[in-house]
Amino acid sequence: MRLIFMGTPDFSVPPLRALVHAGHEIAAVYTQPPRPAGRGQKARPSPVARAAEELGLPVRAPASFRDPAEREAFAALGADLAVVVAYGLILPPEILAAPVLGCLNIHASLLPRWRGAAPIQRAILAGDPRTGVSIMGMEAGLDTGPVWLEGAIRIGPEDTAGNLHDRLSQMGAELIVEVIDRLDALHPLPQPAEGVTYAAKIDKGEAKIDWTRPACEVDRRIRGLSPFPGAWCEIAGERVKLLGSVLADESPGGAGPGTVLDDALTIACGEGSVRLSRLQRAGKSPMGAIDFLRGFSIRPGAHLG
Repeated sequence: MRLIFMGTPDFSVPPLRALVHAGHEIAAVYTQPPRPAGRGQKARPSPVARAAEELGLPVRAPASFRDPAEREAFAALGADLAVVVAYGLILPPEILAAPVLGCLNIHASLLPRWRGAAPIQRAILAGDPRTGVSIMGMEAGLDTGPVWLEGAIRIGPEDTAGNLHDRLSQMGAELIVEVIDRLDALHPLPQPAEGVTYAAKIDKGEAKIDWTRPACEVDRRIRGLSPFPGAWCEIAGERVKLLGSVLADESPGGAGPGTVLDDALTIACGEGSVRLSRLQRAGKSPMGAIDFLRGFSIRPGAHLG
């Protein structure tokens, strides 16, 4: 098929590569414009733009589709179908209707649960036992379109948003190729009216750990916000990111929330305890708990803020 691909972050790259590998013609790759990044705040192209250039594909990066000329240029590509993966711009009705067969979206949840901006993180934060990818036909509503195909995976007790992101991205790549191959045989199903939830964008204000919460909630917050923006706490007056954890068997006893219970970074919570497994000091690389403790002495009885 002659396709238009629309995506921006790392999550979108495996589907783009899969479609090229499957032999589809990519008429154009749409992505968001370069953004300032790094210490120098130099404008950097998106991960999708870099992948497209590597693949020799034409790249377009409009700031929006308000300009009629942009909408006309999109329609003039004469695409059979548009594939949208975390593009980041709202598509007006003229764009959705331009491809002959419409637009398909790769969404990282089992719709209708977790419509919206941050489905991977919200699934972990909520303690969902599983999540997945839905290939959805796009319409004007927010992630409301019919589902063509979906795949599910289990959320393990040590899964972070980061490793779940990578697994779901690869699943999305496989599913979109399958859907396009079987388009004539598949029948999209409307989403059920019950079970709708919305995955609000992650706010950095959510990242501060509250040790008075139950251990299960603390553990999910650490894993659900890893690697970005990264949950954090204060250790000896220093702000430290917490990027990995597991639920621990140790009872806090009479220790207050935030108390270090042993030499393995087991921390008392409001109920139960968690063991920190991956941490990052400011200006340093992430490291496992053993390596972290070699350069940062934290003794049992210390309190984390």
